[in-house]
Amino acid sequence: MAKEKKLVVDASVVLAVILNEPEKPELVSITEGATLLAPGCLSWEVCNAFSAMLKQKRMGLSVASKALSIFGKIPIQEMEISFVDALELCDRHDIHAYDAYYLHLAKRSSLTLLTLDRRMAEVAEKENIQVKGIK
Repeated sequence: MAKEKKLVVDASVVLAVILNEPEKPELVSITEGATLLAPGCLSWEVCNAFSAMLKQKRMGLSVASKALSIFGKIPIQEMEISFVDALELCDRHDIHAYDAYYLHLAKRSSLTLLTLDRRMAEVAEKENIQVKGIK
């Protein structure tokens, strides 16, 4: 029996797919058939990104609302994380807590982290976390 493919995905990946960024086809291919996992902050990060786009007049409310609807249809399992362990990552690498949550989840679960964030990928490599990104 084949082992189930699981990936930790961050907000950069989810936003690239929702916003039809050039990386979307490859991201869809990588995640096809996989169980996607993320810390609970993913929803907040995605909504915050759309609120920033609204403030910057990069999209209107109807487009942002439609994008959030699309996000709601992506099957991503929210997972608990250890805030203490995440803070240790923050301290070790001078990163934000949100980034540490994804890194901690991937490390604790021994799963590959899929991200478009170069800094997060660099920290993942330093922490011996398997990371996949698109160059």
